[in-house]
Amino acid sequence: MNATPIKVLVIDDEPPIRKLLRMGLSTQGYDILEASSGKIALEMLAEGPALIILDLGLPDIQGHDLLRMIRGRNESVPIVVLSSRGDEAGKVQALDLGADDYLTKPFGMDELLARLRAALRHQLQVQGERPVFRSGDLSVDLVRRIVKVGDKDIKLSPKEYDLLRVLVQHAGKVLTHRFLLKELWDELTDAQYLRVYVRQLRQKIEADPERPQFVLTETGIGYRLRAAD
Repeated sequence: MNATPIKVLVIDDEPPIRKLLRMGLSTQGYDILEASSGKIALEMLAEGPALIILDLGLPDIQGHDLLRMIRGRNESVPIVVLSSRGDEAGKVQALDLGADDYLTKPFGMDELLARLRAALRHQLQVQGERPVFRSGDLSVDLVRRIVKVGDKDIKLSPKEYDLLRVLVQHAGKVLTHRFLLKELWDELTDAQYLRVYVRQLRQKIEADPERPQFVLTETGIGYRLRAAD
């Protein structure tokens, strides 16, 4: 257990969900703060949570509006969104507004804990801006622009490297098609361009491009690079 427990703010209006999260997270050493409404959640930001779990279906403030408000007050706190099954457009909007990840109800506690750990690692990585990223056999030296899988040097085109660099900078976080297109091209273009470069990148860094271990697809939403080790 951590000497100083990590504070997690759970924002959900359903008591059974809050109880489930309180029990599951407490056993892992997290310090749980609870908010049953958007108004209470905004007040509890003063407690300095290190992580936020946000249910989009709140009674008083629309979930995406609340996400926008939280991001206006705290740009860096990791936010994992809970969404209803099949709400693909809602997930994309939440990620574009600054959420780090999402989980679809019903969810497993093990998966939630893994997503929370990945969100925390991503935050630490952004703060530390480590020059060398490692995940499994993949290593990316952002200073020298050297990419390796195991001992093998990987030669990437400039655009392939730019794609990998953006993924590395946000490793563990779901990046929407819209976000990646804006980062890689000055103006929004056809998502097919992105799919082409993702496919080319996978051909070079994945042992089996059809079953990728590094650049993971979030169907209908975007891509996620496996978090750093």
